[in-house]
Amino acid sequence: MPNPHTLLSSPELIARHIIEYGATVDEQPLEATALPRGPLPAEVALGLTWPTGLEPRPRRLPTTPDPGAALPQADYLVVTWTVAEVEALADTLTPGVRRTAWYPYDRNFQSHYQPLIRKSAPAQRVQRLGSWFLTDIGGRSVLCFKSELHLNQDGVRTGVGTATLPVKDLFHQLLREVKPRMAITVGTAGATFADHELGDVIVTRAARFRLSQEFRNEPFNDKTYRCEMDVPTRFFDDAERLMAQHAPQLGEPDFGPPTKRYAFDGPLLQGPRNSPDIKLDGRDLPAFHPILTTDFFEFGTSRNGLEAVGAGVEMGDAVLGMVAEELGNTAPLWLVIRNASDPQINGDLPDAPSRLDMQAHWAVWYYEAYGYWTSVSSALATWAVIAGQTAPGVRH
Repeated sequence: MPNPHTLLSSPELIARHIIEYGATVDEQPLEATALPRGPLPAEVALGLTWPTGLEPRPRRLPTTPDPGAALPQADYLVVTWTVAEVEALADTLTPGVRRTAWYPYDRNFQSHYQPLIRKSAPAQRVQRLGSWFLTDIGGRSVLCFKSELHLNQDGVRTGVGTATLPVKDLFHQLLREVKPRMAITVGTAGATFADHELGDVIVTRAARFRLSQEFRNEPFNDKTYRCEMDVPTRFFDDAERLMAQHAPQLGEPDFGPPTKRYAFDGPLLQGPRNSPDIKLDGRDLPAFHPILTTDFFEFGTSRNGLEAVGAGVEMGDAVLGMVAEELGNTAPLWLVIRNASDPQINGDLPDAPSRLDMQAHWAVWYYEAYGYWTSVSSALATWAVIAGQTAPGVRH
């Protein structure tokens, strides 16, 4: 488990640890190399059986593109954020092409982005905006992109509760170059609902800023963005069938109190629970129930009531909604697909600052133990949405 004296001493360090967990030393920012981390699965053969004609087919280019070149156009843009997330996305949507073989992308990094990014940020260490690879689903092109920019890691202070937001510029640049019909942001999130289990996937057409730190006084704080679209669900059952194949990887250990000094008469969790489900806004959640974008590591608990205001907690998706609003009629459709990498945390646990914050301790532990396999679920849900728009009989 993480060392609470170092990791839990700072919300920024917690977020950094989650972003970089599983990275190689060369990929990590200098400040993160001392943080504890564990290996993600080695060469993963997921053994997925796709519906005929809809299996992802990664597209290798004849020559490696220049990192400073514009991205190719594609029908869909899929953006993910952390090492665990991109591992799962690569194993699922670019099978046979590991994330380390994706093409690096640093267009305008030196001239535009670098002055907007604080020195300790992950992107400053790797000197790029991200990495990418093309794949094909049902005859439609999909550009998968792993961002090195992060709302909570990059900002340079511009005032009290205001800061630069270079990931917003990145979204503008990506949409301008790729020209997708739909942009999807995908990855891990903290569950807010008690009945959302480990590995369940939240699909929502809305995102809301919930900012209390460096962006608390920005005019976009507390704003909610939504995309008016019908989410295709015809392949959700297929995606859940594929998710069920890896349900044993989501089995939680038998948890009891940390020592015998604490009385406990509740049930222990026994092995794998139900197979992951897709939770769709307007069907399984209130319509347009938003994902919550925070500027620090926050998560749902049994006491903080976040389920009333949001479908999950993460750190970036509302930026895509804001960019889409700025683009107006020229914006693509957009969607949030997030998996529950940690369930709703027990709000009765201590939450004092630093090493006594056992709620954060367990939220981080869940991410470390299950971040990869839960992210396979959201990658499969992403496939289902794209397949649902590309399969014969679906109107484009």
